[in-house]
Amino acid sequence: MTVNIDELGPVDWIVVEFEGTKLNGDIAPILKDYVDRDLIRVLDLLFIKKDEDGGFEAFEATDLEDSEIGELRSYETELAMLLSEQDVADLVETIEPGSSAAVLVWENLWAAPFGAAVRHAGGQLVASGRIPIQAVIAAMESDEEEGA
Repeated sequence: MTVNIDELGPVDWIVVEFEGTKLNGDIAPILKDYVDRDLIRVLDLLFIKKDEDGGFEAFEATDLEDSEIGELRSYETELAMLLSEQDVADLVETIEPGSSAAVLVWENLWAAPFGAAVRHAGGQLVASGRIPIQAVIAAMESDEEEGA
């Protein structure tokens, strides 16, 4: 995958945990829709299964059945494989024993033009963050209570 650094969008990552160690591919259609609409580009995709004793196994899409990952298998050939072994070991610590997880790294293609414009104007990103949806809901509910 060759990418012009001047056209690269912001890159995010998430770890999504599921109870038990069986994946079912239900998230694949939504992710595929984002990719098909050129909103994101999947850069890395990894699946982790952690047993009750804390041991774990990490899998790539080719290691799993279609029933476990659905259409996510199609991204395997496009991935940049950004996660190191140390990254995986660190991420495993966030997963509860007896659970499975999908680790997703993606480029925000929708934001690339803005990022390029900022760089061309001599700017650079100096801080970034994300507000958890639970905090947004709590703030909205608090505003409603104060307004009542």
